[in-house]
Amino acid sequence: MSDFQEENPFLPEPARIVRKYDLTSDVRFFQVRFVDMERALSLKYLPGQFMMFSLAGIGEAPFSISSTPSRPGLLEFCIRKVGEFTEALFDLKENAIIGIRGPYGNGFDLERIKGHDFIIVVGGLGAAPLRSLILYALDNRDNFGRIYYLYGARTPADMLFRKEFFEFIERDDLGCLLAVDHDPDGDWPCYISKVTDLFKYVKNIDVQNTYAAVCGPPVMYRFVIEKLIALGIPKNQILMTLERRMKCGVGKCGHCVVGDIYTCIDGPVFTYWDIINKKGLI
Repeated sequence: MSDFQEENPFLPEPARIVRKYDLTSDVRFFQVRFVDMERALSLKYLPGQFMMFSLAGIGEAPFSISSTPSRPGLLEFCIRKVGEFTEALFDLKENAIIGIRGPYGNGFDLERIKGHDFIIVVGGLGAAPLRSLILYALDNRDNFGRIYYLYGARTPADMLFRKEFFEFIERDDLGCLLAVDHDPDGDWPCYISKVTDLFKYVKNIDVQNTYAAVCGPPVMYRFVIEKLIALGIPKNQILMTLERRMKCGVGKCGHCVVGDIYTCIDGPVFTYWDIINKKGLI
């Protein structure tokens, strides 16, 4: 945070929409940069953290960071059009100025994961926060063992970052497995299955030395976690990122509270143990 933000954590800073384009019929990709270039280049964050966007006269909303801290300068976001705030955001043109503040949340502990095999499991819009993690891992490839990226979507048209992820398939240092539930046009070149069916292609990992990261629709977690546990991955090495009604980002409004946990502060990244002990997080 800037010095002024430390004095007033609710104060947004001006940022410019550098680029935007549609990923699907209702999801848009945004590249955003702080107007202050020094601030843009010095921002520190972790994959899994989020920023608060603000629009004058409209309000605020939290969005996961989709870019990687290993590529400073631009912040990237993958945003679904779901209500008044996102409708107003989608109406803005490139070069428009918005307010952003953050980063918030705990993010993924990269030092903890370093040196391990790594499985990333994504469903639907879960590609938004976990794109930050997979890009970071690939930018720092020597810090990790075997890496698998499993992504499932309803149809090819619903899959985010398709071109980018198709390029992942060509890499020799990554096992990228893409699946869709249905293929209406009959031209999908990858798997037609549930994302959980992709686990049979995960080979040669040291399960006690493996971390897993999961993000997707709530219905997905139970079945993915069952697969990860069946592989033998320790429960404290299963990580998931959750977003639950976050509003202020700093633990003041209480919208995201589950028991004694504030999702915006204690999360949005949790271990499987957290989920077992705190019903309602998913």
